[in-house]
Parts: sequence; C-alpha cells; structure tokens
Amino acid sequence: MKNNRKIDSCCEMCSNYCLDEEINEYYCMVNLDEDEYLNFLRGSSFSCPYFRPDDEYEIVKHQN
Repeated sequence: MKNNRKIDSCCEMCSNYCLDEEINEYYCMVNLDEDEYLNFLRGSSFSCPYFRPDDEYEIVKHQN
C-alpha cells in the first residue's frame, strides 16, 4: 500500500541518497522539479515526497 503522506526527511537517512565513487560525493538520485528544489533550498520545512527510509534489514523482514 502506498502512503501519499509527505514525510519530514533527512537526506542522509534516505535510500535515494547515494555515493558517487568517482567524485567521492553523495547525491540524490531523484530529480526534483523546480518548485520542489526551491522548497528544498529554502530549508527547514521541506518534506520530500520521494523520501524512503534506508532500512538495511528490510530484505531480512521479508525472508522471515
């Protein structure tokens, strides 16, 4: 079931936040539209609609 609620997010805790090993920097794999990006740059009240918690044990939960 997909939840349409926006979650207050922290990029470092998102599964879309990945390391580019060539330049050794992290980046977001999601391309935000102009309005979303502007809200992100403004700061504190941004809730990313693409935030997915990076849960390392999610696969294990499905195996049990």
